[in-house]
Amino acid sequence: MATNSASSNPTATTDPAKIDPIRQHHTPAVAAEQNGSEASGKKAKTEKELEKERKKAEKAKKFAEKQAKNANAATAPTSSKAKEKKSKPETKEEPLPEFVEETPPGQKKILKPFDDPLYKAYNPTVVESAWYDWWEKEGFFEPEFGPDGKVKKEGYFVIPEPPPNVTGLLHMGHALPNALQDCLIRWNRMKGKTVLWLPGCDHAGISTQSVVENMLWRRQKKTKYDLGREKFTELIWDWKNEYHMKINSVLRRMGGSFDWTREAFTMDSNLSAAVTETFVRLHEEGTIYRANRLVNWCVKLNTAISNLEVVNKELAGRTLLDVPGYDRKVEFGVIVHFFYEIDGSNEKVEVATTRPETMLGDTGIAVHPNDKRYKDLVGKFARHPFITDRLMPIIADDYVDPEFGTGAVKITPAHDPNDFAIGQRHSLKFLNILNDDGTLNANAGPYIGQKRFDARRAVVEDLKAKGLYVKTEDNPMKVPLCDKSKDVIEPLMKPQWWMKMRDLADDAIKVVKDGQIKIRPETAEKSYFRWLEGINDWCLSRQLWWGHQAPAYFIQFDGEALGDNSDGELWVTGRTPEAAEEKAKAKFPGKKFILHRDPDVLDTWFSSGLWPFSTLGWPKETHDMAHLYPTSVLETGWDILFFWVARMIMLGIKVTGQVPFKEVYCHPLVRDSDGRKMSKSLGNVIDPMDVIQGIPLQALHDKLLLGNLDPKEVANATRFQKQAFPDGIPQCGTDALRFSLVSYTTGGEAELTDMTAGDINFDIKVLHGYRKFCNKIYQATKFVLGKLEEGFVPRASSQKTGKESLAERWILHKYTIAAKDINQALESREFQQATLIVYQYWYNQLCDVYIENSKAIIQDGSDEEKRSAKDTLYTALEGALTMIHPFMPFLTEELWQRLPRRPNDSTPSIVKAAYPAYNKEMDDPASEAAYELVMGISKGVRSLMAQYSLKGEGKVYVQTYDDTSYKTAKEQIQSIKSLSGKGVASIEIISGDHEKPTGCVVFAISSSAAVFLHVKRYIKGRVDIDAEITKAQTKLRKATDGAQRQRKILDDPAYQQRVSKELQEVEQKKLADFEAEIQNYAESIRNFEKLKLE
Repeated sequence: MATNSASSNPTATTDPAKIDPIRQHHTPAVAAEQNGSEASGKKAKTEKELEKERKKAEKAKKFAEKQAKNANAATAPTSSKAKEKKSKPETKEEPLPEFVEETPPGQKKILKPFDDPLYKAYNPTVVESAWYDWWEKEGFFEPEFGPDGKVKKEGYFVIPEPPPNVTGLLHMGHALPNALQDCLIRWNRMKGKTVLWLPGCDHAGISTQSVVENMLWRRQKKTKYDLGREKFTELIWDWKNEYHMKINSVLRRMGGSFDWTREAFTMDSNLSAAVTETFVRLHEEGTIYRANRLVNWCVKLNTAISNLEVVNKELAGRTLLDVPGYDRKVEFGVIVHFFYEIDGSNEKVEVATTRPETMLGDTGIAVHPNDKRYKDLVGKFARHPFITDRLMPIIADDYVDPEFGTGAVKITPAHDPNDFAIGQRHSLKFLNILNDDGTLNANAGPYIGQKRFDARRAVVEDLKAKGLYVKTEDNPMKVPLCDKSKDVIEPLMKPQWWMKMRDLADDAIKVVKDGQIKIRPETAEKSYFRWLEGINDWCLSRQLWWGHQAPAYFIQFDGEALGDNSDGELWVTGRTPEAAEEKAKAKFPGKKFILHRDPDVLDTWFSSGLWPFSTLGWPKETHDMAHLYPTSVLETGWDILFFWVARMIMLGIKVTGQVPFKEVYCHPLVRDSDGRKMSKSLGNVIDPMDVIQGIPLQALHDKLLLGNLDPKEVANATRFQKQAFPDGIPQCGTDALRFSLVSYTTGGEAELTDMTAGDINFDIKVLHGYRKFCNKIYQATKFVLGKLEEGFVPRASSQKTGKESLAERWILHKYTIAAKDINQALESREFQQATLIVYQYWYNQLCDVYIENSKAIIQDGSDEEKRSAKDTLYTALEGALTMIHPFMPFLTEELWQRLPRRPNDSTPSIVKAAYPAYNKEMDDPASEAAYELVMGISKGVRSLMAQYSLKGEGKVYVQTYDDTSYKTAKEQIQSIKSLSGKGVASIEIISGDHEKPTGCVVFAISSSAAVFLHVKRYIKGRVDIDAEITKAQTKLRKATDGAQRQRKILDDPAYQQRVSKELQEVEQKKLADFEAEIQNYAESIRNFEKLKLE
């Protein structure tokens, strides 16, 4: 007697599934995408094996993706049929005719039969055509309210789309959140709720103005000043209109179920009114105030930016960097030491700086009060070497670290945040030495007009000339760069509008801690708290021409010069100019004045912070605001958690008195295949349309030249494209793109070690594999429809009749469990798990098992059995289509519309169909176990028959080791014979107390059963017995090791206390299976030894 086990010996089976990575991991299907059904020609697998594969998939996502990369090069299955096909000469396929959609726009799609050349196999172009226009025209995406105008009893679900910037085309970083959001939106709509996904775009002040300025210079060699504010703003509106339309076109192609009747733009009239209302209201109560403080000044963009828009570049030492506006690189990462001379004496004091040019703005020198070295200098003055008559007091301040450097610190209050505070404490002069364009002003003395970094070199040379230079040393440091322009940021004094943030931040912390808002994953929540706890006041002003102009007016009294622009008392705000004038009259009764409106615009994030409620009509009292606010979920990237999400929460609570949404889900970032964040400035962004439609490599290169990409980056981007897409990007279609992106997404309830841990390295080979999965769905549905006769009408209900076969009860059980699990996964935002569940149901259970195994019943069963099998096929398939619809909207609509409807079912579209829900009546674990046993037995028979090349002469024994298994095997003997193949002469079921058959090889199924194939009279000359003994010994060792591991787990007291009884039973079953294998392998070795002696 010998034994084989498919679980530990891949060569023991000819089942194609064993060599297909899709069955072992959650990766795209690699299957023939030609005419004819993919659902045919495969053998069934045991559910035990499928369960192992599911667990592998969850634990080995990266390995799965690696397998998928090789998908297109995978070998064909090694079954005999496949070999026969491979040996045949390839027939050249006729090219498909060009597809022309015959459906009038907005009408329901005209479906052609499957024998039409364009419909024989899955074709994304054909499948995705016409549906969206019909969905939109029929109003399927608009929220449905009850007869009373209120939300439906099932509740409401609202997502305000994070508005894409109108700076340019969408990329994969936009495609990911749109796929996730539409998945949730469609799922909740199918659950019967009042659902709204509200679309819109953001004006993106700095980014859009910068893009248009660059475009204007490259095309016309003009600046915005050449056009003037009005003409330049008109040019930006033209840009906005062009790209807004392009953005919406891509969103429609992505299948996004937006309610376009409610589309918003941050500079629409109502959203602008919301900005004005908020600013005026918060200014009136003192939350917004005017102050002359240090800001982050970007010379290139000529505006202030927020701390969140500054990127600190770390340098280990001397480094030359490219700076916009300079032909030669600029030196950073060094510290320059020099002397200041003490007025009235020959004494000197040594100071050091990483920014030598700022010494032109020095107004003091600070030392520590207890530093004895400088005790006698405190109160004296140092002379500036280049600015005549500037004397700088030497002051004592606890801020100074006497152990750092020389212990003496130069103070530049107008150009350094720390010096700013010291300057205030000691009433030092605040001298701004910089013009807005980065040149030096009159306060810089003889350096007036020089560019800041030219002045840096000049100052050092002049210090040397005066004998005041000491040395230059390497100095590790961080250089602040503008995230948009990559220019070096200058701290600069500017009168600006500021918002007090401490009280708002405390309220925002409280609502998350109280559970009014749930932030997922937990790591994002911790980052949220950390940022808000250290928050600073918010600089609202931006020196731009594109955006919401501040509704603030400066008062100039008749006959008087302009007053201090930073004096808040000379400013009024108003919802209209007339309202501002009335405020000014009330503030200064009897005085005549002129009002000058502030030319500055507000930070883009101010208007974006109002998005969840301004889009619903606030400050007006609208129906949407009354019934759909707070919104349900804000789904966004973790990288703008502070830019945007925290500000929405703070402003929402402040102006509406409610949280703006109940949940925040932070998705991972999409990175390129090298792990870099996708960025237009790097040229590594991927246009979703290129993935949906496909694009040659040269066309990808050509697109790099169409935008505003820095010419220096074009060569780098071209190299990246050649490496990542050597053959261009193949056509994948929208459904494959969406499913791939969602399947990549981890997070939900899980905690990541850091927010970047779940980021996605985009790989086109993985995505293209999912197109093959789409074809699997297409061909399976085509096969089932081919088995339903003309005029077939499914039963009115999906409820069981009680006459279902074991196979039917098994698939209905799998269906209801999948429905239960996927609903839970989506509720927990475990997107990857949700795709895994529906993938496994479609691929491993419906296609590879039930559809395969139902063929014999449909062909040879009684009329009653045939009808029952078809009804179950319908239920299982219709449920599979609705289950995967939120991920693949176009393919599922195309196929669902071809299914016959149940009596009295008038559902017009799968968009409105009910989502699968758990049905307790279908939950049948006993039938599941029984059918798993049947499939395991039949698989064992096929495996042994193939291993030992027996055809038409197989004598099989099935030994069962418990009463339930014996009863099942006896009752299902015909199914076992049918599934085992035509080469079996006889199958006999024997009980566990029966003597083990002799002269047989064994296939160990589990602790419940084993398959024995009689080979004694055939084995001589066919099998290397010594090799078989060696194999069995190897398997025996593996089984022994497995049993030892299981015992260690089960005997652990901590495990016994921590893990539920149900899970412990699962692990006990694994141990019993290992022990059964050990027994069989040992017996197998003994029997092979006997065969050697005969």
